[in-house]
Amino acid sequence: MTEIFDEHIIEASGRCRIIVRNGEVVEVGEAMIKSCPLTKKFSCPVYDLDRESVKANIEYRIKTWGMCTPERKVIENREFVGFGASEILSFGLSAGMLDAVVLACDGAGTLVSPNPSLVQGIGGRMSGLVKTVPYENVIRRIEEAGGLVIDKENASLDQMAGLAKAYELGYEKVAVTVALPAEAEKIRQQYPDAIIFGVHVTGLGREEAETLVSVSDFVTSCASATIREAAGKKVLVQAGTAIPTYAMTRIAKDIILEKVRCGDEQVLVKTTKLPVASGSQPEPLV
Repeated sequence: MTEIFDEHIIEASGRCRIIVRNGEVVEVGEAMIKSCPLTKKFSCPVYDLDRESVKANIEYRIKTWGMCTPERKVIENREFVGFGASEILSFGLSAGMLDAVVLACDGAGTLVSPNPSLVQGIGGRMSGLVKTVPYENVIRRIEEAGGLVIDKENASLDQMAGLAKAYELGYEKVAVTVALPAEAEKIRQQYPDAIIFGVHVTGLGREEAETLVSVSDFVTSCASATIREAAGKKVLVQAGTAIPTYAMTRIAKDIILEKVRCGDEQVLVKTTKLPVASGSQPEPLV
């Protein structure tokens, strides 16, 4: 397999569409929102979601950890947010509550990982991945860490194929990150025991949000007004108040509560009507 230096498309910082070619940011679209409390906490903060600020943040990610290049780092043990998707899923693996996670990585596409450090290394700083190309070095690092890349030739993004491979490998408690409501619905139909984590939800329509919430175990809220509304009808546990993660099922609730139990942070436990929002929210919710 020959390394391909080509085009990567990601959506980050308020679903801003970004194109990276040969390690250079060549196009930055308009964000759907103006500000986000999470982006202000980045290592390279984004206070206002204008094109120049978003471009600077992506260039920082490329420079420091090789995003969308053959130098892409894939191992990490630090948590960047308390209840982000990668943090929750990597904890689930560490705690033995999950056997494997199906996720996507720039430079590799969809992969299966039983390694919590690999899940955090890939997902901890990953944005919405729309298109990528394979890099031999990235795939090799993933495999050395115990991961399995589904399509080494094309780095395709196919979460259904990733689940099929995970079950073929003998994993039973398998979680998968899914951005498209229609794909999540198909996964639930074909793999009823899969643990679905709905991600990258900013801008979903009302019907899409209802679909994703109805078939997911976890759902991130991002800057979505429709997810907040749909999840509030049946959420069991809400983690966070600015950009909450919602546990929609018993297994999701168990993983979040076990993460709380094992952590050293101070925690407020209170029964209340959900969802709850803090004063600091993405602006505007869309």
